[in-house]
Amino acid sequence: MWPLSRLSIAALGFCSGVSAQSPHPNSSDSNYFLPNTTGVRLQHGFETVLVQPYGYDGFRVRPWASRPPNGNEISFLYDPPLEDTTIDGSQDLTLRNGNTIVKTFSANGDNVTNVRFTFYRVDDDDSESLLTNEYAPIKSLNPRYYEWTGAGYEFSAAFSFSTTPDEQIYGTGTQQDHMVNKKGMVIDMINFNSHIPTPVFMSSKGYAFVWNSASEGEMESGQLRNRFTSKSTTLVDYAIVSAPVGDYDTLQRRLSAMTGRAPTPPDWSLGYLHSKLRYENQSELIQLAQNFHDYKIPVSMLVVDYQSWAHQGDWALDPGLWPNVSYMSQRVKDLTGAEIMASLWPSVENASDNYATIYIRDYDATKADARQFLWSNLYEHHYINGIKNFWIDQADGGNLGEAYQNNGQSSFIQSLPNPISDALYHAGTQKSVGKLYPWAHQQAIEEGLRNATGTEMGTACDYVSLSRSGYIGSQRFCSMIWSGDTTAVWETLSAQVASGLSAAETGWGWWTVDAGGFQGEPTVSWSNNFDEEPYRELHVRWQQWTTFLPFMRNHGSRACNTQSAYTRDNEPWTYGAANTPTIVSYITLRYTLAPYLKAIFSQFSITGRSMMRPLYMDFSVSDPVIVEMTRNNSNYTTQ
Repeated sequence: MWPLSRLSIAALGFCSGVSAQSPHPNSSDSNYFLPNTTGVRLQHGFETVLVQPYGYDGFRVRPWASRPPNGNEISFLYDPPLEDTTIDGSQDLTLRNGNTIVKTFSANGDNVTNVRFTFYRVDDDDSESLLTNEYAPIKSLNPRYYEWTGAGYEFSAAFSFSTTPDEQIYGTGTQQDHMVNKKGMVIDMINFNSHIPTPVFMSSKGYAFVWNSASEGEMESGQLRNRFTSKSTTLVDYAIVSAPVGDYDTLQRRLSAMTGRAPTPPDWSLGYLHSKLRYENQSELIQLAQNFHDYKIPVSMLVVDYQSWAHQGDWALDPGLWPNVSYMSQRVKDLTGAEIMASLWPSVENASDNYATIYIRDYDATKADARQFLWSNLYEHHYINGIKNFWIDQADGGNLGEAYQNNGQSSFIQSLPNPISDALYHAGTQKSVGKLYPWAHQQAIEEGLRNATGTEMGTACDYVSLSRSGYIGSQRFCSMIWSGDTTAVWETLSAQVASGLSAAETGWGWWTVDAGGFQGEPTVSWSNNFDEEPYRELHVRWQQWTTFLPFMRNHGSRACNTQSAYTRDNEPWTYGAANTPTIVSYITLRYTLAPYLKAIFSQFSITGRSMMRPLYMDFSVSDPVIVEMTRNNSNYTTQ
């Protein structure tokens, strides 16, 4: 496990009050088939494989080549004790934990270098149903495939598992692909704007799977093979759990016991969250609050978006434009009761005072000292002045160019026809630990807020962050994930349905969008233009839909025919007198839903049960039409 700061170490252990089930079965579970082993270590040649019962109805498998784990490996799962018995690969084994069985066998008789794993579920009639096995047709590549690309202990790994053409795959983070069933997809595990690939999925066969790797790589779900790769690692680590076919709530419960349960959000965050690109100064934000007050429209949060700083990397509002932050925060609170959220980017330019301290272009979220330095700036310039919520934009990590805005490097980076060399972090390279970066960036704000409020990880949140990215277990933080900078057209609104459902299946219940889309679609003349009737209709429909999401958030970079401010308007009264009553009625409706929202967030926190529910979660057993619709990614929506 990766060594972290005091608070984050607690984050990687089971917190009281977070999980309704203990991390490991015990003798008090009278009907539970207790594990018949604490774990087995198979040793043959250069490869070692540790197989352990894990949680309820699960197993965790950790193979490595050459060098054994040293305790500093990055992990997004709660770690079991490393108890095991060492055997060689010549013995066939059957291990059981609850209703999940793993069996080993030698693929080539007495050839002990070809030990294979097969996973089964024990059904109610005591029969065994095959879930998956290591995919190894005759004369194929080894399903546990290692390759060394240079000197040292790091290797690339490609692990293959069997599937069938009728298996459906749900989850995998979020992609703008209109797909709930990811069957047939090859997904690059690299984060960028609106693309958060995460190797967590549920199967229609009644199992769930986590590829616990911080490395970049690929997820492939073919007709016969599911394949996961890590480009650079020292340890392969995956977990599998089972439940009866169609019982997705139990799978979610098992998954969240492994990856973390979500805390409950603050009550105020369940109202209307308002933003645009961007409010320019203190006077404009106070006037905005005054307008909400005068229009008698409820609002729970107002957002100060990017470039509100004097220099990139200051992590402070520009005092020339925001001269009295504490006064502004209090005035907004007095007028509306709303919280304020401020944006921060990870990049740092030469002119910032902070550049001389950290001497790096993108702050390194994988380093505890860097996270603490970031928070010290946020605390000094924002938190003690009343701004206690933070938008960690550009949280993707890597060298994708966008985070280098204002550093004079964007044009150069974006002009390159090939990837530039790996970003180098404290924890490793972009190739080896790039998927950790957004998770650690969320962690930086979580650590700071928890220390500032004196609350424990997993307990109810007082304040929140908003992130454009995340990874395995991001739900354990007081952090919303949104779907990124989407285009303002009907097709993109449609894609958000599948994106949100995939987020839920991955475990991220704290999900939201830019209502109305973020930016214009160049091929559509009216896109994002609030003076154009076609866009007004789209915006109203999008805003209505967000009423029923976990968080109701409005944001975008609008266009218009006649501009009256430095940036274009995005307020509820912007979209024409005929539409304002409709928008306001849905904002008002949102507040009447507060008791219901608190109840389902509480249930999500206690059990991991999804709040956003694709139809298959409740009807795949009883309604074959739903099965076919989901298989084909036909047009269907949430309940």
